[in-house]
Amino acid sequence: MESQEEKPIIYTMENKPIVTCAGDQGLFTSLYTPLAQQLPREPMEWRRTYGRAPKMIHLEANFVQFKEELLPKEGNKALLTFPFLHIYWTDCCDTEAYKGSVKEDMMRWQNSLRAHGSADWVIVVVETNDAKKKNKTNILPRSSIVDKIRNDFCNKQNDRCVVLSDPLKDSSRSQESWSSFLLKLRTLLLMSFTKNLGRFEDDMRTLREKRTQPGWSFCEYFMVQEELAFVFEMLQQFEDALVQYDELDALFTQYVLNFGAGDGANWLGSFCAPVRSWSGLLLRRPIDMEKRDGIQRGEASLLDLRSYLFSRQCTLLIFLQRPWEVTQRALELLHNCVQELHLLEVSVLEGALDCWVFLSCLEVLHRIEGCCDQAQLAANCSHTVGLWAYATDKLKSLGELCGLVSDKGPTSEDLNRTVDLLAGLGDERPETVNSLQSPYKKLKEALSSVEAFERHYLELSHAAMEMYRAISRLRSARLVGKSLAEFYMRKGDPERAEGFLQEALRSYVSEGWSLPVTNTRIQIAECQKLLGRTEDYLQTSALLAGDVNLTNEERKHFCQEILTFASKSTDKCQKVTLSMGAFAQLTRLQFHPATASVHSGAALQVELSLRCLMPVSVCMQQLAASIHFSLEHGGTHGRSKGAQRLTNQGTVDFSQGNSSVGPPFSSAAGPSLELDEIQDRSPSDNSLNSTGMVCKNTHLVMRRHDSSSSPETPNCVSPPAVVVDDGAQMLKVRDITLEPGNNSIVFTAPSGDPGTYTMRQLCATVGQVQFVLPHIYPSVQYEVYSQEPQLTVEPLSEPLLAGLPQMVKFTLLTGHYAVKKGDALQLSNTETMPILPSTSCTASIRNPAAEVIGESLLSIQSSEKVTSISLPPTPPYHTLEFQLEVLCVIPSGSDRPANERLTNGEVRHRPRSYSHPNTPMTAIDQRMSIDCPWSIYSTLLALTFYIPFKTKHSLLSAGNRKYIQVCVQNVSDVNFQLAEVKLTEKQHASLELQSLNTKAQQLVCTRQSVFCLWEVRWKADLPSCLQCIFSANFSPLNQDISAFKPFHYHFQLERVTTLYSVRADILPAAGEQHCRSGTLCGLEMCITRLTEPGEGELGEESKVETDGLKTTKLMYEVADSSSNWAVCGKSSGMVSMPMSANATHKVQIEVMPLFAGHLPFPKIKVLKYLPHTAAPAIQPDPDSCVENDTLSLLDKTLDDQGDTASIRSRGSVHSVGSGEQQQRGLAMPRLEPFSPGQVFNHSHARQVLVLPATDDHIMEVNTT
Repeated sequence: MESQEEKPIIYTMENKPIVTCAGDQGLFTSLYTPLAQQLPREPMEWRRTYGRAPKMIHLEANFVQFKEELLPKEGNKALLTFPFLHIYWTDCCDTEAYKGSVKEDMMRWQNSLRAHGSADWVIVVVETNDAKKKNKTNILPRSSIVDKIRNDFCNKQNDRCVVLSDPLKDSSRSQESWSSFLLKLRTLLLMSFTKNLGRFEDDMRTLREKRTQPGWSFCEYFMVQEELAFVFEMLQQFEDALVQYDELDALFTQYVLNFGAGDGANWLGSFCAPVRSWSGLLLRRPIDMEKRDGIQRGEASLLDLRSYLFSRQCTLLIFLQRPWEVTQRALELLHNCVQELHLLEVSVLEGALDCWVFLSCLEVLHRIEGCCDQAQLAANCSHTVGLWAYATDKLKSLGELCGLVSDKGPTSEDLNRTVDLLAGLGDERPETVNSLQSPYKKLKEALSSVEAFERHYLELSHAAMEMYRAISRLRSARLVGKSLAEFYMRKGDPERAEGFLQEALRSYVSEGWSLPVTNTRIQIAECQKLLGRTEDYLQTSALLAGDVNLTNEERKHFCQEILTFASKSTDKCQKVTLSMGAFAQLTRLQFHPATASVHSGAALQVELSLRCLMPVSVCMQQLAASIHFSLEHGGTHGRSKGAQRLTNQGTVDFSQGNSSVGPPFSSAAGPSLELDEIQDRSPSDNSLNSTGMVCKNTHLVMRRHDSSSSPETPNCVSPPAVVVDDGAQMLKVRDITLEPGNNSIVFTAPSGDPGTYTMRQLCATVGQVQFVLPHIYPSVQYEVYSQEPQLTVEPLSEPLLAGLPQMVKFTLLTGHYAVKKGDALQLSNTETMPILPSTSCTASIRNPAAEVIGESLLSIQSSEKVTSISLPPTPPYHTLEFQLEVLCVIPSGSDRPANERLTNGEVRHRPRSYSHPNTPMTAIDQRMSIDCPWSIYSTLLALTFYIPFKTKHSLLSAGNRKYIQVCVQNVSDVNFQLAEVKLTEKQHASLELQSLNTKAQQLVCTRQSVFCLWEVRWKADLPSCLQCIFSANFSPLNQDISAFKPFHYHFQLERVTTLYSVRADILPAAGEQHCRSGTLCGLEMCITRLTEPGEGELGEESKVETDGLKTTKLMYEVADSSSNWAVCGKSSGMVSMPMSANATHKVQIEVMPLFAGHLPFPKIKVLKYLPHTAAPAIQPDPDSCVENDTLSLLDKTLDDQGDTASIRSRGSVHSVGSGEQQQRGLAMPRLEPFSPGQVFNHSHARQVLVLPATDDHIMEVNTT
């Protein structure tokens, strides 16, 4: 703009409230300077009417000599010339002088005030010591003069007479007098302001309320309210002054709007006069008196009124240091003025309004630059950029109007119009004559020549664009750029225009503005055609041909442009590649068959649904889809791609966007993710180890884009050429016609080599033009597989039960192998699972669609080692199914627990195949080896059978008599029948097992048990070890006798002979017939040896005494776990028993019954005590070692030991020593329980009668 020295000086009004001074003018003149300086120093609180907030103001005054002409006349509403206060100055201290002249002068002064209705006055009496010295004889006390004045003039207003003592001296008395006087003067001034302004506001309000009456004039009211604004400005209350102008602005705007609505006021006629001058705003003067006079006379035009009103608002806003609000209000003013001129139907020369707006915009910008530095302007360009853009737009309109944009230059008519417009500007204002860059000079220079106009227009346009970019308003910047493009097109420079149009197009496409996209593309097509850029022009024409915003004729025009070029006969190298998104859209793809997975050589069809966007039919020479082939390595490398897309019923739907904007992938968010599944499979059995996701277009997703533009899409610029390799595998269809709308095309897909085929591109050839879809998304694949033959065996029903015939299903997936006549499966026979012969075994053949296409009778031949199954001829990729009956033999071994102790003391663990977490049945894995004709290797298949029974045994004793009990538990879900239950002993023929079972057949329901019992009888000595075999026949319920299958269970019993008998008896206390609770009783226990010692027993337990008698040590313990008895004294001990038949040892113990009734005998335990010199029967398990050296572990019952075979009891050894000593390797004495049946307790189930304790009570009864 202009230089620093040319900046205008901000004008401040010098008006101050008028205060008249009468009386001694010489006295006032001597006091004027200190009075004018000290009056505004202290602020005063101004309390206004109507509840308005109080304000602190500094009062100033314009002291003038009193003249009667200054007093307001009736009807005069000017506040600036209104005297708010009248002061009479006197220093009279002589009585004669006061009576002779001063009093009469005061009388005339007051009569004048009273005649004009002025009641705001004050009399100031100045007291000086010099006056006293001159007239000492006639001097009265000062109080006497003041009293006379008050009596004569201030009867009821004594405060209107003020004394000022020695005002020119520097003393405390003088300062105090000045302070009192100034306070009184400020108070009187404020009172006058409040009263007169209130009266003025009431009059103004009354005048405004008469605005509906005929004859009311807005210009008259404007001058009245502006007078109030001047007063506020005079008091430096700029905010209140601005409110007055805003109210006038709003009132006038409302009248204009009412006029537009048909409710016009008569006074508006003066503002409807044709506009003769359009010189723009004038903001370099605080008050434009020329326009104000026009308003006062009622001769101002609408632009004059608006210009003057805004100039006053601008001045006040700058006083308030709010320059950025000026720009905002200016932009609103300029737009509103254009609309108001249309509403009032004001006649304006064409282009005059553009001149006025252009000059006003630059004037406001100059005014703001004059009160702000460059740093502030740069930081607040968001407030000024709107004015720059508006000025640019109006200058462009003027250039088009005056022929300055055309490449031919202005005509004579344009020159005449330019002269008329310049004439309406008038002469340049004096404030800007010396400025080289004033708005007046700029406009005049811009309209003078084409070159000057272009320079100024480009300067303004680039400045506006830079400001918009600086504040990140890219849309507005691109809009200015599009205007520039239109300018360049008019100037015949399409190369520069295209860049701005492409940038605007990117913005419209990213934000989805359909119609602007269409219009901008039309302009771009015009540029590209002029520049001879054929490929880009054809791409844009294709987009416009499919744009629904255009008429059908316009679309046909652009489509014909493409077809005309395509029909040209040129070389193949001259072919043009365009984006298919503008030509046609892929909507659906469907596979036949729907699985999209076929074996090698099978037929597969792909049906494409294309929606043609062209307005006419288009004949295509070829439609081709390129295919990428990838070989599957699932069986070799253990990795295979997932087939999630193959489970969608063979149909892939492609989402579509708005055709006028483009495909859905053209959004500003970037390309969509293309995800695929990756599976990691085991090389051995092809089982799934892990799975994951991989992004196939990472190079597109992770690509960095320019922040100022959206990603390149076919909607903005032409896509790069895509070369389709004719040598690659492709789906092709020739000579087809695409009709407008939906079309269906069927391809035959290649399926020769096994692998995965991915459709990558789609290319439509129309003469010399190729429409290419560079990437099909979502990814579309189909699979061609070459499968190895697979043989599987599975049960027909779950679970497979061992011991019963079960049907299993053989399934052969032939894969690429064709089963020929004579091919057979060779099954190796095993003793544990024989294949049962069958005369009617039928095999069914199914095609890949699971439809049965044939059945054949199988030929099965069995030998000692091999079972041969002849297979019927079966084509490749078919399924062959047949069923065989097999039998798994139940093992006859003992059903031992999982952790069983072996003879060496180690823990024996069953194989994992025998434990199953989901069923209580014991599992047996049976493996079979099958030789197949298509492989040189044998195929191993496994079947899992479950034993339906759990069997356990126990040895029972009754004195010397022995019984064997076998428990059979049905753990399956099938009910069985048991028949021919037998128990035999295979080593001792003299031993007799007498059955005590009465039923020949017994029902065993699911989860139920059956107990069988035999008594053991012998003639000579009872063997110490028995080898038993339990056998039975079983079958499912309601089966005939031929369905019974054998079941055997082998077990062994050791140490079955009864060695000791224990008898006990409880004797009551002396003199009692029965035991009583709480009374000591005697427990007599008798231990008797029943047999002679055996050989093994002599070696392990015997001890030779001094007299040659062989003895053994026993440990006994009496305990009662049910808390019926209290053992008094010693409850356990050791006895030395002779190892001879009928040897007896008696022990007496005192016990006390705790309850009355039939109480069971206390429990008596007898254990073997092995000295430290005796070797243990087996190596003790560290887990069973005793943790302490006391005998309390004897509380552990013998029932906790095993109840099946005596071999288990041999492994449970108790030690009396501590675990720490055993760890050190020291041999310690230990306890060992007897095996079940070696000790028989005759008192095990006996009871004794216990009477309640006798209790005598004395009761005293008083009778009267």
